[in-house]
Amino acid sequence: MSKSKKLKGRKPKLTPEQKRQKKVNREQYKTIFINGKQKRVRRPPSIDGMPVDEFIARNADPLWLHQNGYHELLAEQEAEQGQDTENSSQENEDPPF
Repeated sequence: MSKSKKLKGRKPKLTPEQKRQKKVNREQYKTIFINGKQKRVRRPPSIDGMPVDEFIARNADPLWLHQNGYHELLAEQEAEQGQDTENSSQENEDPPF
């Protein structure tokens, strides 16, 4: 038997350029099922594995939020900080022992 008969039915190996392109495509797109068919859609942007909006909500300071128009998040952070100060003031009123 010759080699061509043994390799029949196998896919040819990818070239290094094709491997690089495949890696880039996997990072940019994900495969989902719609009506029983596979579709490739662009991945939503993320930072450190979490959505951009969640990253901003966790890590942005009030000045940056105000400058960039994230007033909803600014109000939420102020409300959370207000609750934290109320809780800490209640804790300080109790006797230490």
